[in-house]
Parts: sequence; C-alpha cells; structure tokens
Amino acid sequence: MSENEENLIFNPSQQVIDGAIVKEYDQLYKYSIENREAFWAEQAEMLGWYKKWDKVLDSSNPPFYKWFVGAKTNIIHNAIDRHQTTANRNKLAFLWEGEDGLVRTFSYHALNREVSQFASVLKSMGVVKGDIVTIYMPQIPELVFAMLACAKIGAAHSVVYGGFSSEALLERITDAKSRVVITADGGFRRGKATQLKDIVNKALEMCSVVEVVITVRRTGEDVYMENDRDYWYHDLKALPIASTKCETEVMNSEDMLFLLYTSGSTGKPKGLVHTHGGYSVYTSTTHRMVFDIKPEDRFWCAADPGWITGHSYIVYGPLINGSTIFLYEGAPNHPYPDRWWKMIDKYGITILYTSPTAIRGLMRYGESWVNRHDISGLRLLGSVGEPISPEAWKWYHRVVGKGKAPIMDTWWQTETGGFMITPIPITPLKPGSATKPFFGNELGVVDDEGNDVKTGEQGNLVIKAPWPGMTCCINEDKERYYDTYWKRFEKQGWYSAGDAARIDKDGYYWIIGRTDDVIKVSGYRLGTAEVESALATHHLVAEAAVIAVPHELKGNAIHAFVVLRHGTEQSRVLEAELKEHVGKVMGPIAKPEAVVFVDLLPKTRSGKIMRRVLKARALGLDEGDLSTLEE
Repeated sequence: MSENEENLIFNPSQQVIDGAIVKEYDQLYKYSIENREAFWAEQAEMLGWYKKWDKVLDSSNPPFYKWFVGAKTNIIHNAIDRHQTTANRNKLAFLWEGEDGLVRTFSYHALNREVSQFASVLKSMGVVKGDIVTIYMPQIPELVFAMLACAKIGAAHSVVYGGFSSEALLERITDAKSRVVITADGGFRRGKATQLKDIVNKALEMCSVVEVVITVRRTGEDVYMENDRDYWYHDLKALPIASTKCETEVMNSEDMLFLLYTSGSTGKPKGLVHTHGGYSVYTSTTHRMVFDIKPEDRFWCAADPGWITGHSYIVYGPLINGSTIFLYEGAPNHPYPDRWWKMIDKYGITILYTSPTAIRGLMRYGESWVNRHDISGLRLLGSVGEPISPEAWKWYHRVVGKGKAPIMDTWWQTETGGFMITPIPITPLKPGSATKPFFGNELGVVDDEGNDVKTGEQGNLVIKAPWPGMTCCINEDKERYYDTYWKRFEKQGWYSAGDAARIDKDGYYWIIGRTDDVIKVSGYRLGTAEVESALATHHLVAEAAVIAVPHELKGNAIHAFVVLRHGTEQSRVLEAELKEHVGKVMGPIAKPEAVVFVDLLPKTRSGKIMRRVLKARALGLDEGDLSTLEE
C-alpha cells in the first residue's frame, strides 16, 4: 500500500450525513468504551425481553463470558413475534428469486405462519429444547424457515454449507449428534440441479445418530427416500401436525441458539456456539447502525445463509430490525453477467452487502452490464469476507455505487458474531481499509509479546475486551476454545484474531491476512490440515502440504505440494486426479488450483512443515532463514 493510496479519502455527502441514524463517531465510541456495559444495556433496551437481565456482563470466569445474565428471551420473540402486533405484520419480510426465475414473497405475518408450521413439524418428529438439528440446504426460503423454526422451539441449528461433500457433512452431523437432518432434493446453480439429497444419503450410510431426514422439494428430480427415515416436507406440511400456531419457547439468555462450524489450523472443524441473548443484541445493533437501516430499505446480503454472514445479516439481524430482506438462489452471472444488476433494479434494492470475490468476478465483465439497469436506488454498499483491494473498492464505489453510495467494508469472524471493525455511513473512507472499531469494541495491533507495534507496522490483531456477539465456546471442547483464541495472549486476557493488521496515522485499521494456517478462498475459511488430510487419503499420496497463493478472482488459491508413494510416476493425469479427489472429499471450494510433485517437504527438525518456504518458492521470493530446516 503506497502512502498516496493510504491518504486517499472519500468523504460522505451531506445528504448521507443528514440522513444518518448515527451522526457522530468519536464521542459515542469514547462513551461506549468507558461505559461498555451501560452502552450495551441501552442497545438491549431496544429489544423485547420476557424478563430483563440481572447483570449485563458476567466476567467472573474469563474467557467464558456471559451476557445479559438472568434474562429470559428467544431470538424469535424479537425477529418475528413482536412484529405481529405492529405495522410490520403486513410488511414484506423477505422476497426470494430462484435461479430459474421463480419468485416467492412473505410478509412478517406469512413468515410467522411458515415458521410456526415448520416448528410444529419438528416437534412432531420429536425435536425438543436443547437438540441440535443439522440443516443442509440450497438458498431457498425453507432454509430460513428451518433455522427460525429450530430457534422457536428451543433447538439449536447447525447449518452446513451446501457446497460441502458427504464426508464433511458426516463429520459435522456426528460432532453435533444431530438426530434430525433437514435438506432438499437439490437446488439450482448455473442452470444445473445440485444433488443435495444424494450427498445426505451417502453421508448417512456411515452415520448411526440420524433418525429423521426432512426433505424439501425444489428441483423435482427423483431421489432415494428411505422408509421410516425420510419424509417429504410438503407431505408433512399437509398433515394436521403442521399447525400454524406454535408457542415460542422461553430461553435463558445464555442458551445455545446455533452451532456453526469453521475451519481451524489443526484438527477437525470447530463447532462454535452462539447464544440467544447477546447475539440478538449485537447483530441487530451492528446491522441497524452500520447500514443505517430505514423502514423503506430493501436489504440484500448476497452471502449464503450457511455461513455466519448469512446467519447474522440475512436472517437474524435484519429480521430483528423489521427489515425487508432479499434472497437469491443462484450464481451472480447466470445466465448473463447482469443478473445481479437486473434484480437490484427489479426489486428496488437499496443496500447491497457482498464479498470482494463477487465484486472482482463481476468487474471482469466491465461496466456495460451494470449500466444496462437502473441501480441508482442503491444508497449503501458493503464488503465482507476478506480485505478488498483498493482497485476493486474504487470500481465498486464508482460503477455500482455511482460515486455516491458509501462502502461499509467490514472485518469480523464466525467467532465474533457480527462486525468488529467497520465504518458507519458518516465515516470518511479509505479504499481497502475497514476503518475503525465498532462501538464498544477495543482492538489493537501488537507484537508476539503483546506490545503495541509502531504506527504503520504489521502485527497481530487482538480484541481487548468482551462483546455481546462473541461465541461462548467450542461445542463440548472448552479447552480447545481457550487454546485457540485466548492462550496466546493469556497474560493480557486478549482474544487473538489470527489475522495480521496495521493501524495508520489516522487510526484506520488495514487487515493484511491470516497469520495461522487457515486459507481464505473466495471468502471461505479452509484449514490447511483439512486439505492436507484430504490429499493424504489418496492411495498414491505419502505426504502433502498446502499454501495460499494470491489469486486475481478468488483472493487466494490453494497450491498443494505432494510427495508420492515410492515407485509412483508423476503425471498430469495424476495431478488432475488429486484435484478432483480433494473436491470429492471436501467439496469443490477446497479443490487445489495447482498440485506440485516434490521429493521432500521442507520441515523443521521437530517435524513441522515450513509453509513459508513453500510459499516463497511458489512466488519466486527469497526463502529467508533456512537454518532450522531438517535438511
């Protein structure tokens, strides 16, 4: 980043400033840090509670913090129930377009009926408070209904992204001990039907915990249904059991709302637990303030509900705030590169929140596809998933935002539940910077000993105080939670984000990338250990290591270095076979861009693979100090 680029500032227009919910940052931020619990109590007062909290924050057992202790609530009380007695009852809650052009719309009243029916069906299948239900679905309305239905009856949901393989799905079902799985026959992507039910069937061949599979019909293709296990949702919905009246379960603030798996640098994926109370407050507050939510807005978060972005800013945050949400099933460029712009024009979308990967992909087609449609109604833009390059930022601002829509470039994680570093609409913007911490959040950039680095220097990004949206633990593994996030800076009591960052002279944060062995491909986190393990399951692979290499479209691509078993011949055919093998084991998003055959992997004397050496070789850079290499 050159100094000139760092000094490039885009100031908000007077119109944006005049219309903003939050008209000042510095004083409110100072207040929120000095009076953290009072600030969050004020935000919590904007929600409804069955019983108010006895204590805002219990920090008696760090890092296992508890928020709004003693409160009785349910996220559905705020996301659906309270809207039934206001003008929002007949307001459009969300509208959906399938890749095939099918359109469905739901008012808050209709949403309540759909969620209540789904909840009634789940109860009839024996789902009770405290169960964990696994959901593996395409981006269709029933995915949202299923999530909300679980929460309504006090069950936690574990949504697994529909691009994962049967092996990855099985691992997550088993870890969650899910007795019930909700899926669909498939969905549509680039004009083709995905075979989701077939993937579920394959996963369950090796699974003994699942007793019930509920399948939503979307594509209409024939799928195998096992007697006494598999049920079509439309059949169940037609029965008296699918009542549109279903009581919302009263929950403790700290009861589990959902489990969401994220890749770690070692071992199996981590099942992160988020709870009803703190998460409700945090997602609704960040959504409302950062996107300056107005009653007339139509909000499109173009993520998949299977990731935290979809949980927080497609489903829960917007619904709590009574927003109108747009959901789309398919690819951004199908059948033509103007699909997104056409829908924004057609449905009057006012806020678009998407990833740098999507922006870079649509940039390739130029401006003419955008300019075919009237998207002047977009008043705010957002970016999520990875750092956005200044070049992509400027194109997004100029071509999509018409030079007037501010870009809310957000940094956060599955673990944080919501935005941690982000502008608000009145913030002067620097292309590529996530700007400053959100209210109530105290962050820093430090060296390995925990000392603040100098202005402009790279260091470890840390969060210095608890926040309501934070995950409370890793499912059934408190020790791993502590070791992964808190042990590194245990003396200071700080959360280690695993990202490198720097702070410029104006106090703006610049996120550089991961410091641990996690690769972000198209905004999705993949652990090196998982990909390496997938390669190692191939009968001709003796050992493997993977690294991230910069990629113009994906942000990062996976490059694999493979040691073959003795006597195995290297070939282009085997390289292609290994790529497909990883795609089969983990899902298409994990497929390596390149496979390089090597005789040995660079290792330390203690046996640790030196991935920085592999990365330097791949990029043609200096390999640095090799004194610790085994050979």
